[in-house]
Amino acid sequence: MSILSQKRQVTLPKDLCDRLLVQPGDDLSIVEHEGRITLIKRTAGSSDGVLRRLKTNEKISDDASLHDSLGRKHVRRSALA
Repeated sequence: MSILSQKRQVTLPKDLCDRLLVQPGDDLSIVEHEGRITLIKRTAGSSDGVLRRLKTNEKISDDASLHDSLGRKHVRRSALA
């Protein structure tokens, strides 16, 4: 079991690090969702190809897309107020 130190540090058990191939100096992201904390090991190139299947719509310009996106963001904020 890991305990949070006064410096808000946690020591990960060696057997867990060995299984997950986590080593000192690895880049970890910390994500909180619904009261749970998740550590994600960041590796170079891990997101390569994520957007590969998306098709562009040549009829929509970059400017039109930007303005549409900004308009939607404004509408969402207005709805929350």
